[in-house]
Amino acid sequence: MKTEKFKNTKDAKVYLIGSGIASLASAVYLEKDAGVPAENIIILEKDKIAGGALDGAGETEKGFVVRGGRMHEMHYECYWELLSHIPSLEDPNVSVRDESYDFNERFVSNGQARLLKDGKKLDVSSYGLSFKQQADFLKLTYVSEKSLGNDRIEDWFDQAFFDTKFWYIWTSMFAFQKWSSLAEMRRYMKRFIHLVDGLYKLGGVMRTKYNQYDSVVLPMKKYLEKRGVNFEMSTEVVDIDFNLSADKKTATVLHMKDKSEIVLGKNDFVFFTNGSITESTDNGSWDTPAKLKGIAESGSWKLWKKLAAKDKAFGNPDPFCDDIDLQKWYSFTATMKDTTFLDYMENFSGNVDGTGGLVTMTDSNWLMSIVIARQPHFPNQPDDVKIFWGYGLYPDRKGNYINKTMAECTGAEMLEELYYHLKIQDLMKPVTDAGKVNCIPVAMPFVDSLFMPRTIGDRPDVVVKGATNFAFLGQFAEAPKDCVFTVEYSVRTAQMAVYGLFETDKKVHPMYDSAHNPKYLMGALKAISR
Repeated sequence: MKTEKFKNTKDAKVYLIGSGIASLASAVYLEKDAGVPAENIIILEKDKIAGGALDGAGETEKGFVVRGGRMHEMHYECYWELLSHIPSLEDPNVSVRDESYDFNERFVSNGQARLLKDGKKLDVSSYGLSFKQQADFLKLTYVSEKSLGNDRIEDWFDQAFFDTKFWYIWTSMFAFQKWSSLAEMRRYMKRFIHLVDGLYKLGGVMRTKYNQYDSVVLPMKKYLEKRGVNFEMSTEVVDIDFNLSADKKTATVLHMKDKSEIVLGKNDFVFFTNGSITESTDNGSWDTPAKLKGIAESGSWKLWKKLAAKDKAFGNPDPFCDDIDLQKWYSFTATMKDTTFLDYMENFSGNVDGTGGLVTMTDSNWLMSIVIARQPHFPNQPDDVKIFWGYGLYPDRKGNYINKTMAECTGAEMLEELYYHLKIQDLMKPVTDAGKVNCIPVAMPFVDSLFMPRTIGDRPDVVVKGATNFAFLGQFAEAPKDCVFTVEYSVRTAQMAVYGLFETDKKVHPMYDSAHNPKYLMGALKAISR
């Protein structure tokens, strides 16, 4: 049966479980487009800080940490429209969207040291794909998603594909693994075909002015709080009761970790961000490795597993969270009270900070990449402090220099391995000896969960058939054709939830369709055959 949309929005009360970008966007749309009073919107977050995977925190002495960064591009239709309504923290007369647009006009992505080997730049003007690999690439964009089932990327391409420059660029840029979902790769190829031509130099990639917590989450949180939206931090929902009948599904009670309950009345709704790529993360330090945690320490995964057991329409979290060794990778953030490293990288790469993006060491056992964002990357970062971020896709392999797996390494050891690959150990030794550098490693057990092989139905629909008062949000709810691991995907699910359950005059923004534009198709064809 078709979901009946709720009309008496002034009487509605909405509980949002989780405070990532999907929930924050939902709160904006509920108040702005559906007319739900802001004071009737309650965000329940088990952690002490909002923002989910859009994070960034720290200070000079203890070190700064960014677990990961989300790349943006111009055709995130839902995301940029959302941010056009949010005032920037630095200038309330300018929206976050316009602040970001201005920033990207001044600092254009043009990576000149995209791939390295033996400490030297590789020529990436050719992607190095054989005729057969080019044909396989094109064929993949034309088969149906359904026909791919839960196939892996390695089931489609020959083994030599994973040694091409194209694969090194692709895997490091998006964090796909050869065992990742082929269906997700197909979505990426179709969604971003307009970027394929410039992929080797990160052409078309956009960034925010600061880290995404300060540039996006904090302005959204302040905007919502000013309107009266309630943020209840350190508040964990551990179960939800439902009244399930043949044609209707209604959420009835929220069970909290502190044993209290929220009984849902006839005008009450609940939106749940099921699953999280930053759940159970752990920070190490300069001299201690990060610890690998799992489902036991998570909130959203445990809750989703409970819900999935109640009704098959609520999806199947198991493919996404039950194989941590295939889903994890480790990142690190370096804080330097010295400019030696950034000066070296600027001279070596030809990129001033903020224009280069990912630099990947192709001969690194960990497949290590680093990114030097525009400085300062934090509003509270002094001029004489420099920051960069890095990650490794294969944390269970021993380093080429450090005789330990990346997972076993301290922050100091991760940097030593990096310096080895860049051939700058002697250059950096005085900086390290002077105590002018810190590095914090982060273990992320679920970070690649959204790329795990899955079948249709494993991600529940945003508004499942028969749902009267609840929706699923975020990366593990189904937004057909769009790409997970993007902020756009989360914001799209927020629109689908609000416009799907509430009477508004709004429609979900159509997706930018570059796959049917001859100009971009020809550009991609030429690029992969270079």
